[in-house]
Amino acid sequence: MLQVPETKWAIMGGSSTFSTRFPEDVNQGAAVIDRDLVFETPYGSSPPFTLFEFSRQRVLTCRMHGWRPGVTRGQASQQIFWVFREAGVTRILAEGGVGAINHLLRPRDLIIPNDYIDWSMRRDVGLGSQHLLIMRQSLCPELRQCLTEAAGTLPGRRVFDRGVYVCTDGRHFESPAEVSAFRQWGGDIIGQSLCPEVYLAREIGACYASLQMVVNFAEGVIKDWQHRELEDIFHTEGTAVGAILLTALKNALERPRVCGCCDLRKDTLIKDSPTTDGE
Repeated sequence: MLQVPETKWAIMGGSSTFSTRFPEDVNQGAAVIDRDLVFETPYGSSPPFTLFEFSRQRVLTCRMHGWRPGVTRGQASQQIFWVFREAGVTRILAEGGVGAINHLLRPRDLIIPNDYIDWSMRRDVGLGSQHLLIMRQSLCPELRQCLTEAAGTLPGRRVFDRGVYVCTDGRHFESPAEVSAFRQWGGDIIGQSLCPEVYLAREIGACYASLQMVVNFAEGVIKDWQHRELEDIFHTEGTAVGAILLTALKNALERPRVCGCCDLRKDTLIKDSPTTDGE
């Protein structure tokens, strides 16, 4: 069985980098060590990982998106974060594409969310550890700052350093009535991947932050989204988003981890009581 390599750093690719070969296409000095690494986990075979070296650090990366027959999003998340836990990952950068709920947003805007609303209907998705997960700082402020600074280097791009991400299940998009309700709740953007990632990152004691690109208006907002525009964004923005991720990674490598995210995982106060035979 293939052994998981040790590293403290990971990048999760989403919609925006799906059309690129990351990190090679970004051309920022990342050297691929090995790719197409598939690991056997308690939750099934993982998606393929790439191991690369950047600024003298080894980094694991994989594509979260991409439907595999018979594998749910929840199972894919468990597979990925099991690998991260076995590798010893403590800091995770992610990216994805979202719909705009906030009327002030428009396609190609970049948002680094600071909070979320979980409206997914998945059953509890975890790795079986006995921890109480405190979610008051679900997205690491230090990694968010690194992403904000990196995104700000793109000329002519609007960058927002906070926003509330509403997470739903998919694959379908949401109805106009749902989007209207989410806006009243305070949601700014809507997507399908942030949860359970924030929970699993906290469960393994890792910092987590995500860069989100607006790829369409949510249903009932401004105007009907166009499939052609969505396709164009997916196929033209991957290199730019990949560059932001590597720049943010470089920023994070140069800073100590003092955010306190790892202190928000506590031993559970309620444990299963042992039973005796015959009860």
